[in-house]
Amino acid sequence: MKQLVVIELFSKYSYYYLSGIKTTILLSFLSLIIGSILGGILSLLRLSRNKIFKFISTVYIEIIRGTPIIVQIYMVYFGSYILFDIDINKFLSALIAVALNSAAYVAEIIRSGIQSIDKGQMEASRSLGVSHKQTMQYIILPQAIKNILPALGNEFVTLIKETSVASVIGTADLMYASKIVSSKSYKAFSPLVVIAIIYFILTFTLSQLVSFFERRMAHHD
Repeated sequence: MKQLVVIELFSKYSYYYLSGIKTTILLSFLSLIIGSILGGILSLLRLSRNKIFKFISTVYIEIIRGTPIIVQIYMVYFGSYILFDIDINKFLSALIAVALNSAAYVAEIIRSGIQSIDKGQMEASRSLGVSHKQTMQYIILPQAIKNILPALGNEFVTLIKETSVASVIGTADLMYASKIVSSKSYKAFSPLVVIAIIYFILTFTLSQLVSFFERRMAHHD
């Protein structure tokens, strides 16, 4: 009986759920892309010999990782208007906050990937007269990327779940869709069951894809 209620809810309010899925995936994907670019810059700054760059990146990473993402979303959404008198729409506010949050975690993933490469390769390359920049670009980073990709895939899976907090400012994601369906159907629990199933399908499928590519990469090694 409960299964029928869930199926009925999804069928009747499929527009809201499908729209929520689209928003959730788009928000997660764009956040990962932007977060990866910013994270790459932050990781290089943190590995830099320049103490100022290293300090700035370290402080940023620690602050972002040490505060809840829901607080960061509120700060971007309300802070953009209060501090800069800019009225940013809800999706963009969520994207900025989630991307900035993801950047801190991606920075640590990339840093770990770079540091996992044997230091002897850098020393050998430098002894042959290759510059530090060229060594990083042509020798270290290509190997590090191979180690980083599975972790980035897992970060995407994590973002799928974490973006659910974007609904607090009215971003039309899956969680927001659940709230709409709940208000229209006068059911509190069943709409949550529907999105729980959807979230599980999304994350499980992505996790399996990440595992598949990870095995393929290990096989090629």
